[in-house]
Amino acid sequence: MTSNSNSTTNAPRTALVVGASGITGSALVDRLSQDGWEVLALSRRAVTSGTVRGIAADLRDPASLRAALADERPTHVFFTAWQRQATEAENIAVNGAMVRDLLAALDHAPVEHAALVTGLKHYLGPFEAYAAGEMPDTPFREESERLDTPNFYYAQEDELFAAAVRQQFRWSVHRSHTVIGHAVGNAMNMGLTIAVQATIAKHLGVPFVFPGSAAQWNGLTDMTDAGVLAEQMVWASTEPAGRNEAFNIVNGDIFRWRWMWPRLAEMLGVPAEQVVGFDGQARPLEEQMAQLEQHWPAIAAEHDLVESDISRLASWWHTDADLGREMEVVTDMGKSRAAGFLSFRRTDQAFADLFARYRADRLIP
Repeated sequence: MTSNSNSTTNAPRTALVVGASGITGSALVDRLSQDGWEVLALSRRAVTSGTVRGIAADLRDPASLRAALADERPTHVFFTAWQRQATEAENIAVNGAMVRDLLAALDHAPVEHAALVTGLKHYLGPFEAYAAGEMPDTPFREESERLDTPNFYYAQEDELFAAAVRQQFRWSVHRSHTVIGHAVGNAMNMGLTIAVQATIAKHLGVPFVFPGSAAQWNGLTDMTDAGVLAEQMVWASTEPAGRNEAFNIVNGDIFRWRWMWPRLAEMLGVPAEQVVGFDGQARPLEEQMAQLEQHWPAIAAEHDLVESDISRLASWWHTDADLGREMEVVTDMGKSRAAGFLSFRRTDQAFADLFARYRADRLIP
């Protein structure tokens, strides 16, 4: 295939968003649609809406991908999907193959750029060896060497790099911190998880307890709004400074959870006397909510909410993993800023806007 690097900015652009129903994918679909792109939204179930055309395919089935994409000609690919497996070896095999097979199924298409979302486990290590060995110092910077630990993010990157050489397109990698944004049924959804926890606490009159570690309660941290992540991915895919680079992506502000937690409680209507911070030890949500989540169907019925299955709303394990870290997690945005990406988002405002949207959708009262 010949290189497409000389295409003009006025040429028609068709985006293929992979994982379009997830937090990042949904934000990308919204952003690209607003910017006038033709958008193809690939997910397990095809959802066509307005100018967005849905494509159904199984990312773990190369034949399914070939068939679904045979007649499609995207110029830009945005890969936002992953599937959690029992071990990191399986994570590597499955998630690396999904990137490889998706890009291989587009070997006929005029792809100019492929953007891949990964995350700070690039610096922290995989779930089964999370923050366990020697890691780069904070704030995390893109030039840090890879950890000497198997990691499915590295496997995904390597598949992207190989396909870029083979099919002659440009690439970018986007290393986000915890992403908050609008989605339902997502495996890593801290915003909705905290909102559900707060709703149950308020309904039952029980404490709204911070689940994490002393390090997270007292230390500095940052987060990534899905809209800012989408902005950076589109920027890197269309600007020369974004070509063939890996970028960290966070909102640009920093905070401490001891500052944020009571503000989230206030946003979610939890009385101040029910708000409990770190008190001697972590209180994981998987333990806190084990006997409380049974009340969700009654709460949903009382408030006429649209989702009575709490497993589609709350991902206790993932929020526990993020807030249970025993170290400070702060991300440097200097490389991205120097290259020209200047978008910024206040994290407390991102949470407030997200909760308002969930209320409007009748996912929380």
